Amino acid sequence: MPRPKKMRYCREITGYNLYKPSGIPMSQLEIVDLGLDELEAMRLCDFDGWEQEEAAAAMGVSRGTVQRLLESGRKKLLDSIVHGKALCFGDAEHVCVRPSSHANCGRRGWRHGQDDVSPET
Repeated sequence: MPRPKKMRYCREITGYNLYKPSGIPMSQLEIVDLGLDELEAMRLCDFDGWEQEEAAAAMGVSRGTVQRLLESGRKKLLDSIVHGKALCFGDAEHVCVRPSSHANCGRRGWRHGQDDVSPET
């Protein structure tokens, strides 16, 4: 039995959580699920320009985990774009979400997955 996943700290998604090619009904599309932790790793490293070590510290995981999240997230993103699939973002039990409006408030305001619970510090 594998060890449980370490809690990963991510900002919440503001805006839409589903993107699809225009002009094609959802019933005809395959859906690619992109985890919030994969999205957060890509946001921190690719969009914000952070080093993997900095992103790992912010997310509360190892640099190796960030590297794996980047690899899997980029693959899913490109698969959805290149092959015309819908891309859906979703919470997971091992993800703590913080409202994006409180980006610099430490770990106050975090919630685990869908629950409003603050993590132990």
